[in-house]
Amino acid sequence: MKLLVFEYANALGLEDPSTTVEGQHMLEGLLSDLNHIGADYIISEDSKISVDQVNGEFQNCSPLVISEELFPWLEENITNYDACLPVAPEEDLILYEITKILEDNDVKTIGSSSEAVLACSDKFETYNLLKDDYPVIKSEKVLFSDLKEYKHIFSGGKDFLVKPADGVSCSGVQIVQSYADFIKASAHLKRTTSLPYFLLQDRVEGKSTSVSILSTDNRALPLSLNLQNIGFDGGKLVYNGGKVPYEHNLSDDAKDIARKAVESVKGLKGYVGVDLLLDDAHGEIYILEINPRLTTSYVALRRLLNFNLGGAIIDAVNGELPAKIELESSLSFLKGEDITFK
Repeated sequence: MKLLVFEYANALGLEDPSTTVEGQHMLEGLLSDLNHIGADYIISEDSKISVDQVNGEFQNCSPLVISEELFPWLEENITNYDACLPVAPEEDLILYEITKILEDNDVKTIGSSSEAVLACSDKFETYNLLKDDYPVIKSEKVLFSDLKEYKHIFSGGKDFLVKPADGVSCSGVQIVQSYADFIKASAHLKRTTSLPYFLLQDRVEGKSTSVSILSTDNRALPLSLNLQNIGFDGGKLVYNGGKVPYEHNLSDDAKDIARKAVESVKGLKGYVGVDLLLDDAHGEIYILEINPRLTTSYVALRRLLNFNLGGAIIDAVNGELPAKIELESSLSFLKGEDITFK
């Protein structure tokens, strides 16, 4: 199998350090896991990381330094490969469009189908898929043209969250306590999303967590419950890292709910992350979103499992799940200018 791997931020040479560093760790983890198979990987000539910096440990993986835009390069060159494992965000339908290029060219996607990616890229569509059968926080789709219709809800002193419908991580998620906050937050979202709407939710207190899952499409296997270190900066939510695994009295229930939710969405394959909120005060679990891609928890989880996680992702896409899961202790990691472990 001739395999292509890439991470979107570093394939584009983006200049956001927090994004490219996170992507670099995921790329290096994949290259280490897949070095026994061998793969080509893409780095933009504008990337802040050098080929030598990435490739020193991965002798069976070959860099492709590109000067053109990623999408035209894929359109022209993807048929040289049997399979591709892309790491890319859902926002602006980026991951969906990449997956469609692979499918349209009969290249095996080491990940979810385009239909599943599309269903999970718009968080309101995901909400509609899950709301009748799974615990979710009530969400409203707010059109940017209809903001005045929501003025009355801020008279009761409640806190709300606004978030982009196609957001990644905590990007764009804000706490709003007044109509003025709501207008200001919506103006920011309008500048950063290509969709004509965003989501409005009640604010629910709880612990932010995720479940890392391997899925074959019809069978899902939870690997770990992870703590997400979420901070606040001027009312905006900020993802600062996490802990893998995370022990909680709701761990088993959380993993079971995440498993069932993933199995309910046709086409979810490979590595999938499910974000959850654990409401300790009431013993409730809420599904926040499903991420049909590699998440940051992978960089810690791959160091702890009793099997090669990158190889297991390929196996899951091919219909095979690990027989036994063992985690050696735990790891906490901080996200900043680099990702550090302790």
